[in-house]
Amino acid sequence: SVAAANADLTQADRRSYEVERASDHDMTPLALSRPHALVASILSERGPHESSVAKVATWITGVALVVWLIACANVANLLLARALRRRREIAVRLALGVSRARLASQLLTESVFLGVVGGVVGVLVAQWGGAVLRAALLPKSAEATVVGDPRTLIVAGIAALVAGVLTGLAPIAQTRHTNLAGDLKAGAREGTYNRSRLRMGLLIFQGALSVVLLVGAGLFVRSLRNVNSVPLGFDPAPVLAVNLEMRGVTLDSARRVALLDRLLAAATAIPGVEHASLQLTTPFWSTWDVDLHVDGIDSVSRLGEFDLNAVGPDYFATMGTRIVQGRPISTLDMANAPKAMVVSKAMANALWPGRNAIGQCVKVSADTVPCTYVVGVAENIKAQSLSDDPGLFYYLSAAQWHPGEGGVFVRMHDGAASRQETVRRTLQALMPGSSYVTVTPLSEILGHETQAWQLGATMFVVFGALALALAAIGLYSVIAYNVAQRTHELGVRAALGAQMRDLARLVVSEAMKLAVIGVVLGGVISLVVSRWVKPLLFQESPRDPWVFILVSAVLLVVAAIASFIPARRAARADPLHALRSE
Repeated sequence: SVAAANADLTQADRRSYEVERASDHDMTPLALSRPHALVASILSERGPHESSVAKVATWITGVALVVWLIACANVANLLLARALRRRREIAVRLALGVSRARLASQLLTESVFLGVVGGVVGVLVAQWGGAVLRAALLPKSAEATVVGDPRTLIVAGIAALVAGVLTGLAPIAQTRHTNLAGDLKAGAREGTYNRSRLRMGLLIFQGALSVVLLVGAGLFVRSLRNVNSVPLGFDPAPVLAVNLEMRGVTLDSARRVALLDRLLAAATAIPGVEHASLQLTTPFWSTWDVDLHVDGIDSVSRLGEFDLNAVGPDYFATMGTRIVQGRPISTLDMANAPKAMVVSKAMANALWPGRNAIGQCVKVSADTVPCTYVVGVAENIKAQSLSDDPGLFYYLSAAQWHPGEGGVFVRMHDGAASRQETVRRTLQALMPGSSYVTVTPLSEILGHETQAWQLGATMFVVFGALALALAAIGLYSVIAYNVAQRTHELGVRAALGAQMRDLARLVVSEAMKLAVIGVVLGGVISLVVSRWVKPLLFQESPRDPWVFILVSAVLLVVAAIASFIPARRAARADPLHALRSE
């Protein structure tokens, strides 16, 4: 079983860990590292710890299904209204001997044909729209086409056929209640208004689902705003990360140091470059941690994981990270100079609470090495996670820690992404043999961290707006149809003294009642599903009252606008025309 395999793998991993630790005493004790192995798909997005992007993508599939249901309800309502207008025709067919089954088959064929045509158009739109969305939101995803993927076409075909069947059920149900004699005698009064609970129910259903999608859109938009307002401790927009790919080219330490120095000098000389610095690790991309030893603290690792970066003298100016106390790494911190370290404010508070961190001794990597003295305190940065990163970070001099390793950060005056290729070409000319450099904007690296919220906000807003438009069209259509059906009634009301504003209020109030019921029902559904959405949000409550209030207001305003034209038409009802039609 999977559980037994996981247990066997974990035990083997623990034994291997102990064997390795016997020869490397710097490794964390087994009790602290707690290695754990498990069986999982090699396709990481399938689990067992799927990324937030995969989770959001799953929710977007559900959102698309909700929009599909709204569209089905909308078309069903329109076909139902059309069937009501065809009552006399249907009655004549039945009187001539057409069976109800044959009649239902005709209505179903019409709706399925409509669904299939819509499906074909949808596939063509998806072929183009999918490419646009992938380029905007998932640029690193594998190339995929709609038309060339049999699975997608099968799903689209099923969706179209089921939509056709679902939308055809409403008019078919209406034919079961046909009053043959009354409909044949309808004559000029065939448009007499008949309130349909099914039509009203479909409208409320559309409104409720629209509220759910708009609430989701509001929550993701606020999450994205919260993500973008997180203080990173550095400015990623103008910075390019240059990394070396040696591709089998072997250089000793001295030659690697010389190569990095040449790359740094060449990068600094590029027009538009403000600062450049050596770097060992890149935030949200690579990390490096070693054991630390501080006098008076039994185990520094118990306080958390401390990550390091080995940097050049211009690093903090390049990254835009402020020094809040002391000084940064400088040209004084060379290989033979006393070892220097800059710590983050969070690290200083964790190791020396209530004391001055400047001048403190930290032994890096082993008990026998000489002290590395703290010369400065920098503001906290986010290096691994936007949410729960404790900011335990420190900086060593690149000349004193693994010289020749790492790459270069380049800060551009403006347009870092647009200068990416220029920097790459300039530095590539200095690379030996088949080795090469990769140049990546820091904003692109950070974009992978914010991708889930960007994807969720964009798609929820798009689908929410589409759902709102569908609901508005459906409400307008039904209210307009009702007004047309009630021409006689409205004319009589006008003849009996009803004012234009009274007739308009009558129509608008009916639409607003339906909208209010839809808002309440949609709000309840949103509250119920909120506990499943919460893990996908960033510092945002899934029950944010302002989101619910704003969505409710938007839907009510849209309902009022959708009912305005029918209400205006009702207010202009001519009593003489209505009475003459009698």
